[in-house]
Amino acid sequence: MKTVAQLQEIAAQVRRDIIRMVSGANSGHPGGSLGCADLVTALYFNVMDIDPDHFTREGRGEDMFFLSNGHISPMLYSVMARRGYFPVSELATFRKLGTRLQGHPTPVEKLPGLRVASGSLGQGYSVAIGAAIAKKANGDDKTVFVLGGDGELEEGQVWEAYMFAGAKKVDNLIAIVDYNQKQIDGSTDDVMPLGSLKDKFTAFNWIVLEMDGNNMEEVVSTLNEAKKKLHNGHPVVIVMKTEMGMGVDFMMGTHKWHGTPPNAEQTEKALAQLPQTSLGDY
Repeated sequence: MKTVAQLQEIAAQVRRDIIRMVSGANSGHPGGSLGCADLVTALYFNVMDIDPDHFTREGRGEDMFFLSNGHISPMLYSVMARRGYFPVSELATFRKLGTRLQGHPTPVEKLPGLRVASGSLGQGYSVAIGAAIAKKANGDDKTVFVLGGDGELEEGQVWEAYMFAGAKKVDNLIAIVDYNQKQIDGSTDDVMPLGSLKDKFTAFNWIVLEMDGNNMEEVVSTLNEAKKKLHNGHPVVIVMKTEMGMGVDFMMGTHKWHGTPPNAEQTEKALAQLPQTSLGDY
């Protein structure tokens, strides 16, 4: 289990990986990837009970993570590689034709650490609920985690899933909403105002927590608090406030880097703002 300081260093390296991957492919989604780097680093290196050396798609006897907003795949690939699921050097193949690291995650090529394809927004929550129910049926007391975006909440399937999990007391499930209030077409308030997420989730029989997703200490403590609230008849959801493009000043405060790769000059500027770490670039 890593300390907060160690997690911060890993997350800093993940952000460097994200910029280099998206720039190298001249394609991808840097904004949300940068914003969620702290959360997923904390999950994989501190909170989840996982074993990269003995990965199975069934995930029996270990915690499971599902990425519903699959377009932020560079973040997930970086974290998985740094955690030891596959060689870090493979990050250089991101979005290259015929490789395992496609723009949206896919398990077709048997990529260790990946269980389902994702990126068709709205579907990840349903998959995670199914996995959580399967764990209950198998007498497996481990936890299922799922991350989705706030713009994704415009999909009706998400609310069907939330309603089902609350009604059926799927209480080994922790959902996290990346509440950066931005999506590809602008702010969520402009595209489709979300109203009070806390009130909505509470009405669907979920326990609701909130956190600053770019404060590593708060991320770790809130995730651990969420785990303590499980197995009590309610699933748990964390409304996670993040900054899209976190760590790179010209990417923050705007939706324009949702799916836009930086050019060579912008890449150099971004990397200059992201500290080099002892882990080293791939």
